[in-house]
Formats: sequence, structure tokens, C-alpha cells
Amino acid sequence: MHVISVPHAFNEEELFVDLRPALGCPLFLKCEGFNFAGSVKLKAAAEMVETAERDGTLGPDSILVESSSGNLGVALSVIAASKGYRFLCVTDSRCNLATRLMMEALGSSVHVINAYESGGSFLAARLSYVRDLCDADGTYVWLSQYTNPANWKAHYRTTAPAIARGFPELDVLFVGAGTTGTLMGCARFFSEWHRPVRIVAVDSTGSVSFGGAPGRRMIPGLGMSVPPPLLDASLVDEAVLVDEADSVRACRALARRGFLFGGSTGTVVSGATDWLARHPDSGVTAVAIAPDLGERYLDTVYQENWVRGLYGADVAAGPRGLHRGRPQVLTDP
Repeated sequence: MHVISVPHAFNEEELFVDLRPALGCPLFLKCEGFNFAGSVKLKAAAEMVETAERDGTLGPDSILVESSSGNLGVALSVIAASKGYRFLCVTDSRCNLATRLMMEALGSSVHVINAYESGGSFLAARLSYVRDLCDADGTYVWLSQYTNPANWKAHYRTTAPAIARGFPELDVLFVGAGTTGTLMGCARFFSEWHRPVRIVAVDSTGSVSFGGAPGRRMIPGLGMSVPPPLLDASLVDEAVLVDEADSVRACRALARRGFLFGGSTGTVVSGATDWLARHPDSGVTAVAIAPDLGERYLDTVYQENWVRGLYGADVAAGPRGLHRGRPQVLTDP
């Protein structure tokens, strides 16, 4: 029995889904969405806030501000509400409506950056807005998920050890790459482990994190339009890029088996199942991290008109295999 007094005190660490019955693939999916923020980002948010409190950066009169495509914003909203802080999330027009409404329901303020506000990327515009705000008013405290080592330390302390406990014979771990906090925390942990584990980063086509060409990305979560400062590529054995159409296909294929996951999880599952198909080995023990659940994507990834408009009628018609295109493999990242 769990009895808690603050929402960030609970996170389900031990839940894994065996995807072999659903997808015919020897892959275990670590589900990180079963907490009061609904995603893996609750861990990083809690670690960053508590670190800032300990070092005196964050005080009773501070206003938290962060750039987020959505999930970290919800996580910080949960923690800010619990601790009594004010919080401003700076997001952009790709953020799901449900996510924005959740943050506002929790008492946070949301500022949405639109494309015309900057000649660069959405991320560049968001970061510029946050910097200007902090320069103008010292009350604002920016935790900076993109550069804050507490981001990866949260997963070094919690996510990776939970995987190690459940799978002592782990061979390969698939981790989605956004800020690379989850990726780096897990990679650092397993680089010190008792047996070699292959770390495969899964990223979105259009992300530049591993040297790919920049391009349009409409599903928030994974991917970066600038090289992620937290990334140490020497700890990553391989990186694969997944087209967003294949992320949608993976989400919908899982939904047809009763598992409603978010867009980031669809990307990770698509990249992992393709990698395993290219490396057939009946004895491999493989785990992938599912960052999010699917409720916030009902009006995007699971909405036929949205999918049809962005990815075409073939994708909107439903899952007929996960990999109509092939993920791009980036070796020696």
C-alpha cells in the first residue's frame, strides 16, 4: 500500500510490458507514465527543484520558469502546486491542447511561442524568451532542463537501477533522446555496470542531436533543434532516427492491443523494433523506456484528420506494419 502526502512521492518503477504478444518482438517496455504528472519527466522535475532548493537558488518568493514542449511543464506544474511556487511554462504551438489545459488546471501560467515570433526554431524562440524574462526580473528562476545535471542524475539514481534490478542479464537498452537527461543517466549507470549493455538512442527524424539534418517535427517530446548540451556521445553505442509517420503507426498498433501510449513512446518502440528486426538473436534481452501515456495525444496522434493532414491517408488509415519507411541508423554518434 502506498500512502503519500505530496504528488511527486509516487512513481511506479517496476511496471514492464512484454511486447512479444502485441508486436511479436522480444522487447520489454518500461512504463514511466504512471505518476501524477503522467510521464518520465516527473523524476527530472523533482530532482531539479530539490537541488535548487538545497543550493539556495530557489526561495519562497521565486517564480519558476522553464521552456518545455509539454511533459516537463506538467511535471513542474505538479511540483509547483504541491510546494506553493508560482510557475510559468514557455512552450510553443506544437504543445498539445490537453497538456496546456493540465498546466493551467494546476495553477501554472502558460506562454505559447508562435512561429512568427522568431526567425529560428521554436526552441530558440522559447529559450530567448526565457533568457529575456530572467534578465529583466531576478524573481524568475530558470532550472534549464537542457543544461542542468540534475536532469540526468535523476535517472542515474532511479530509472537505470530499476531496470538493472528487473533485468540483470540486460543486453541492449533503447532510450528516447530529447534533452538526453534520461539517456545520459541510464548510459552513465550502465557504463559502470557488471556487464556490457548496448545503449541505443532513439531520436526523431528532423532532430540534430546526433548529426541529422534539421527538419519539421510536429510531435512534441523527442528531438532537438540544437545539439543537446547534456549529451556525451561517447556513452551511446548507436543512434537511430525514426520518421514521425512511423511513430504514429507504432502508437496506433499498440492502441489496437489496448496499450495507449504517447508519441515519444511510439518513436522509441518503432526504433527499437526495427533495430531488433535487423539484429535477430533469440537470446537477446532488450528493454525500451516508454516516457509517456497517450491521453494527451487524442487530438493529434490518434485523431484521423490531424494525421491525414500531416502524414497522408495511408498513415491515417491505421497500422499495417510499423515500418513503412526504415529508421535511419547513425553509427558512432
